[in-house]
Amino acid sequence: MPAIRTKNLSKVYRNGRGIHGVDLEVARGDIYGFIGPNGAGKSTFIRTMLGFMQATGGEGWLLGSPVQVNKADNLRPVGYLPGEAIFYKGMKAAEVLAYAADLRQKDCRKKARELAELLDIDLGQKVDTLSLGNRKKVGIIAALQHEPDLYMLDEPTSGLDPLVQRTFWQYIQRMNEGGATVFVSSHTLSEVQRHCRHVGVIREGRLIVSAPVEHFVKTQTRRVSVDGEAAVDDLEGARDVQRHNGHVSFIYQGEMQPLLKALHEGSVRDMTITELDLEDVFGQYYGGQP
Repeated sequence: MPAIRTKNLSKVYRNGRGIHGVDLEVARGDIYGFIGPNGAGKSTFIRTMLGFMQATGGEGWLLGSPVQVNKADNLRPVGYLPGEAIFYKGMKAAEVLAYAADLRQKDCRKKARELAELLDIDLGQKVDTLSLGNRKKVGIIAALQHEPDLYMLDEPTSGLDPLVQRTFWQYIQRMNEGGATVFVSSHTLSEVQRHCRHVGVIREGRLIVSAPVEHFVKTQTRRVSVDGEAAVDDLEGARDVQRHNGHVSFIYQGEMQPLLKALHEGSVRDMTITELDLEDVFGQYYGGQP
């Protein structure tokens, strides 16, 4: 049974936004990246799957259990990090983590201390006084300290400095190697490409595609940059041609021979041809949006 499965899952708000007819499977032991810009439906999908919101249509299962049945039991093996972690005022970070552990009826003090040391945060501080990055660290520890079977992480590295991001992903990789499944929403495409095995692209609440990362980045499509001039305006397969200060760049999909012929007919001083990265591919699905 997949770790996450949905069948025509929908959650539609009064303004018509939300998620619409999402069919998705995430295998156990996978690291799955869920990408889309703000407002695409990433957080709505996660909250609906966790049973925090009632679906308006379709079905969903977490670790084989229907999401709207026995929700408390369903959530015990799940670690959830919301996009914005909000805590009760006046509590120390250690008290927040103890409260989260008590809700799961588990003693997590040892793991909480280990994670606090790893992420370099003083749990004796009150959450009200913490910076955005340190509040995010408390949220991460709360999601990880009970060593769940399934991680549902909504923009987990936003607000973290690069070194902490690297430490976070190293820990997640270790947990995944131990059998945990990771579902992470993000609009940081380089992060998804680097760490995830499968990717889903969501646009305006609809899942456009779900496939291995290699499906997106290993194609016959290339980005071509030319120092000089290239006769590519009529080249079939060339698009997004941009010229600036004696430099030409464009996306090309097709066989190499026609491309080389077009370049030969120009005045090329230097050039590079590279595979697209996930950000380029994402732009194709979103019509050039970042």
